Amino acid sequence: MDILLLIIGFLCMIIGIAGSILPVLPGASISWLGLFLLHLTSIIPFNYYLLGITLFIVLVVTVLDYIIPSKGIKHFGGSKYGVWGTNIGLVVGFFIPIPLGFLLGAFFGGLLGELVFNKSSAQQAFKAATGSLVGFLISTLFQFAVCLVYLGLFINLFWTYKTQLL
Repeated sequence: MDILLLIIGFLCMIIGIAGSILPVLPGASISWLGLFLLHLTSIIPFNYYLLGITLFIVLVVTVLDYIIPSKGIKHFGGSKYGVWGTNIGLVVGFFIPIPLGFLLGAFFGGLLGELVFNKSSAQQAFKAATGSLVGFLISTLFQFAVCLVYLGLFINLFWTYKTQLL
């Protein structure tokens, strides 16, 4: 049972890292689930403090993940349509086979969202799309960093207690 929990926990870590980039997956939450599964094994001592602190960080990151992009777009004069366009463009751009397609998709999605739904000027839409992209990048980098730290914590805990598994 421990090996199954370890495998599923590690898969949660990998999916969490991918989810930190894709807006459809809650990356930090999935990574935290991996840590929780690791602590459910009999080889890792259950640490309420560690799980509580990491859960608190996940909650803060989740809230910031919604606030940062919208603040970025509002700061640059955009609307909620730009945020939606950025998210849709990000997903579409992720599947376009060009380098950094998700970034281009996010930018052009925000631009189209502003132009089509808000009927703003091209210059204002470009400025709002830039703000949306900047907000998305800051939020993504923050969540990605948290997921990488959680992966490092997972590996460190496993490595420390692996002799009990064998």
